[in-house]
Amino acid sequence: MLVWVIYDIAENSTRKKVSDRCKDYGLYRVQKSVFLGDLNSNQRDSLAIECEEIINIDVDSVYIFPMDEESFKKVKLIGQAFDKDLVSDEVLTTFF
Repeated sequence: MLVWVIYDIAENSTRKKVSDRCKDYGLYRVQKSVFLGDLNSNQRDSLAIECEEIINIDVDSVYIFPMDEESFKKVKLIGQAFDKDLVSDEVLTTFF
């Protein structure tokens, strides 16, 4: 399933660890603190556990939002948004 990972992390080193972890799972960076990609439920759970171990839960936050293909097609991009076509080609082709 398509997954958005969005985070707000205070410390640079912690932020880098979460970013690296997202990349390790094959997620595509759409903004500095936003990743998008295809993860199954086990991967989503594993990523959540790993992020919880990395961050300071008193000051940091990580959101992992699942999104179906139909909803993704309805995403509105305004301004300097990510390349939806690139993400669609890289990520959504795995659904078919």
